[in-house]
Amino acid sequence: MIFREAIIQDIPPIQWVRNSVKENILSDPSLVTDTDCEVFLTQRGKGWVCEADQQIVGFAIIDMQERNIWALFVHPDFEKKGIGKKLHSMMLKWYFDQHSHKLWLGTEPGTRAEIFYQKQGWKAIGVHGKGEIKFEMSREDFSP
Repeated sequence: MIFREAIIQDIPPIQWVRNSVKENILSDPSLVTDTDCEVFLTQRGKGWVCEADQQIVGFAIIDMQERNIWALFVHPDFEKKGIGKKLHSMMLKWYFDQHSHKLWLGTEPGTRAEIFYQKQGWKAIGVHGKGEIKFEMSREDFSP
């Protein structure tokens, strides 16, 4: 597997991965456009992808404006292979090497994502959006 920084040409396979997931499903896939992805990759933040057999199978994107994890998804056929954990670690290491501000994210309660983030050291601090759990991570709590 190859882990690398995401580029604009990765947006179609990123969208394919995002729309293939079984949890945290978008109610309307058109809510996250290719233009949104481009803005988050080039203006608001940065992203990383994982390739397996020359195909993107996972990605992570951080939003520097909101100090937020905008996305972290792995295609269902490639789950439980450490891809999400590696993308998560790369993203947070990059961020905390440059900043000391806390990061936050929201995810649906009762999902594997909730458990994943807890295991990575995220602290639940309340509710966000439409009933999502809001998590925070500090530089001190991050362990690459």
